Amino acid sequence: MNRPLAFLFDLDGTLIDSLPAVERSWARYAAGAGLDPAEILPHIHGRRSLDTLRLLAPHLDAEVENMKLRKIETADTAGVRALAGSRSFTASLPQGSWTVVTSGTSDVAQARLRAVGIPIPALAVYGEDVENGKPHPEPFLLAAARLRVPADRCVAFEDTLAGVQSAKAAGCRVVAISEMHPGQEYPEADAVIKNLSEAVYIDGQIVIRGVPIN
Repeated sequence: MNRPLAFLFDLDGTLIDSLPAVERSWARYAAGAGLDPAEILPHIHGRRSLDTLRLLAPHLDAEVENMKLRKIETADTAGVRALAGSRSFTASLPQGSWTVVTSGTSDVAQARLRAVGIPIPALAVYGEDVENGKPHPEPFLLAAARLRVPADRCVAFEDTLAGVQSAKAAGCRVVAISEMHPGQEYPEADAVIKNLSEAVYIDGQIVIRGVPIN
């Protein structure tokens, strides 16, 4: 296979652990909106908050409610941390060769990136940039287009099944990050690692446990 030219990273669960902040924010929002947090929280991961609201609270104005949620999430970065290897691995990649492809909105995602000290890529793809969120391929296709690289020359890093499906449908090779999902199987991924401390970028190749994946 041709060596990859670009590297596309999901954010939450892939580069960072924001789970406590995410669940606090959603619980706070749900309580204020008259929703049951216990019914909402199991369904919030790996998809755009707007899509979650449309699915679970169809009686509410999803656009209005999503803005309320975004303000809560942007203000709460307590406990957000970079997963092992995230900062060093992204720093090892050629300048301009990687970006973030997240279901999160730009305000929330950028607040979390700043909190952990990972640079904010200029050409990132956020939830509000697409009509169709993951598992649709649109987010990764848009990221490849913004980097001016064919999707089949991209390696995507994802932690959710919806994200893996999105990247594979776009034509990317996919490395699944399993740290936040112990026991999860990723049958469509090209490789599975705990976190980015297990990946190395050497001479244009991604090497995992001594084996190039490209």
